[in-house]
Amino acid sequence: MTDFLVLVANAGDGSISTFRLNDEGLERIAVTEGVTGCSTFAVDGDRNLVYAAVKPDATSEFPGVLTLALDRETGALTPRSRRDLPGGGMNYLALSHGGTVLLGASYGGGYGISTSVAEGVVSEPVSQVEFRNLHSVLPSADGRFAYFVSLGDDVIAQYGLGADARLDDLGTVAAPEGSGPRHLVLNDTQDAVYVLTEFSGEVLHYSRDTESGALALEGAASIVDPSEGLTHSRFGADPVAEHLVWGADLHVGDGVLWASERSASTLAPVRVAGDGSVSDATTFTETEPQPRGFAVAGPWLVAAGERSTEVALYAVRGTELELLQRVETGAGANWVRFV
Repeated sequence: MTDFLVLVANAGDGSISTFRLNDEGLERIAVTEGVTGCSTFAVDGDRNLVYAAVKPDATSEFPGVLTLALDRETGALTPRSRRDLPGGGMNYLALSHGGTVLLGASYGGGYGISTSVAEGVVSEPVSQVEFRNLHSVLPSADGRFAYFVSLGDDVIAQYGLGADARLDDLGTVAAPEGSGPRHLVLNDTQDAVYVLTEFSGEVLHYSRDTESGALALEGAASIVDPSEGLTHSRFGADPVAEHLVWGADLHVGDGVLWASERSASTLAPVRVAGDGSVSDATTFTETEPQPRGFAVAGPWLVAAGERSTEVALYAVRGTELELLQRVETGAGANWVRFV
């Protein structure tokens, strides 16, 4: 029997729930308070450290990154240190170089950072980049490159990444105008990058040169259920009131990419062919209301909804999801990670 820990950020409650998952199901074993407004975190599983983006609170007038130590037995998270970020809070955090480099993207601040990490202490930014409404950032598996996604500028910014956390500008590659690129993933072989768009509800396929790190747009596939009648969104729109596409999160599964769409509250599988190309989703699973975040690990998928206080556990069966369980987590749940 394989045990996982699953962490879920509950932005509305300012908490992180810890769940234990095994063949018997999903069980909440701890709730850690004091992570005000947390909507993203990165996990260093080797060191049992969690880096959580937090908003201003009684301990600081600034947003920042809070380092917490994870007790794998109890699920409790204990604060270790905090790095204030006066320029704006992070909407996405990712680790590289074996947990010694932390990358961040700030949507409201319009900037991205790279920092060094030593014994869980996050440094002042080593490098900083600026694009409108940066929404996510990920490194390549070998740590040589980093990709920042700008929803406001419709670009993916490409950088070389050093072990010292310094970024080297390698230029940008465009996403379709008005598509609103949001989250990205790299495939296992690292020769493709997939980007989910918020406004058009597509997975964009970029081929990737593993030596130079350069990306090239190859194609796209829809994640939107056509029966819902959703239309293309735009910056500043209210997607719920106007019944617009509202793409959210993207994760790699077995031969598919799983994507969430918030207006219809669906999870959809986008098939990936042997050459990396993608095809439109044709099956859709209604899940927790407004699913901003979810995660996939082996045969499991755990989804959270911003308008739900529960998380849903699914068994992944190819391109189908079987609902196994719903478990209480907290208000405004929006970020899920397996540990």
